[in-house]
Amino acid sequence: MGDSVEQQTDKRRHYRYLVFIGRFQPFHRGHKAVVDEALQRADEVIMLIGSANLPRSLRNPFSVAERAAMIKGAYSSADAARIHCVGLDDALYNDTRWLQYVQACVKSVTGDLQSDIGLIGHSKDSSSYYLSLFPNWDSVSVPNYHNLSATPIRDSYLMGATPTPERTPESTRHVLDDFKKTEDYQQLHEEADFIDKYKRQWQSAPYPPTFMTADALIVQSGHILLVERRSMPGRGLWALPGGFVNPKETLFDACIRELREETRLKVPEPVLRGSCHSQHTFDDPYRSARGRTITQAFYFQLKNDPKGLPKVKGGDDAAKAFWLPLAELDATMMFEDHYAIITKMVGL
Repeated sequence: MGDSVEQQTDKRRHYRYLVFIGRFQPFHRGHKAVVDEALQRADEVIMLIGSANLPRSLRNPFSVAERAAMIKGAYSSADAARIHCVGLDDALYNDTRWLQYVQACVKSVTGDLQSDIGLIGHSKDSSSYYLSLFPNWDSVSVPNYHNLSATPIRDSYLMGATPTPERTPESTRHVLDDFKKTEDYQQLHEEADFIDKYKRQWQSAPYPPTFMTADALIVQSGHILLVERRSMPGRGLWALPGGFVNPKETLFDACIRELREETRLKVPEPVLRGSCHSQHTFDDPYRSARGRTITQAFYFQLKNDPKGLPKVKGGDDAAKAFWLPLAELDATMMFEDHYAIITKMVGL
């Protein structure tokens, strides 16, 4: 990433605030190296802890509070007092909304967006493209510390290993040791083993497979049709009805079939097919722990009916099917990126 004019003039410019955006799942010594530099270059450091307000998952096992404890616990009380940890919600498939979230989080600490603010981080991969999205803030680039990545640390930990001092601060290991004693860890450990075995089915393939699924988003009278997942991954979470596409069916036919199998929705098929309002492809590379999975979501708008909402009943992979008022949608209960799919397609 090229330096701004200001950076070219003074590589050691001091800032009032430096902002570090990341998921810190978990906080490791590479992250700490960036914070160390930020504490030297700024009066205060704002840690925007991403993927906040989501259910625990293999990709996001730790809460904002747990990650904040990892971060602040790595420093003296004086330095920790200069570090502000703020939870940052995801906004998959909507960069504009995500930028708004970032600005609001920063403003919650600084009081305005006109203060002397910079962004600090390192361009490790395409996920760091955000450093270029804030032209009004300088970007301070820090070299990648020993090429550390949170992914192998997290994956090994969820399979039962203990992170090493060379890769994680003591504060992180303390949080991880405590978390390992919880029921939440045991559930994630079981799911990690399931995913490991799932992926081994494909290890002899000449290249990593890409899976295709279809999901149904059904809305009527301010309610959305959801299912509760019966099996791993995401057992117990809410999801859109859907599943894998069979070799000899279209995406739309797969959507209708999965919808019928999982919800037993009492709507005639011609009416259902005629109620399809729009469709959209969702392809975030990290959307599924099972591997590269692209889904086609179909949005159905059913007409209001004085008789009420159509009857539904869980079947197949769904423990239950139910209508939920849109006002009661809860991101912390939703499987994978289904909350982002709903907000994108319904316009919430």
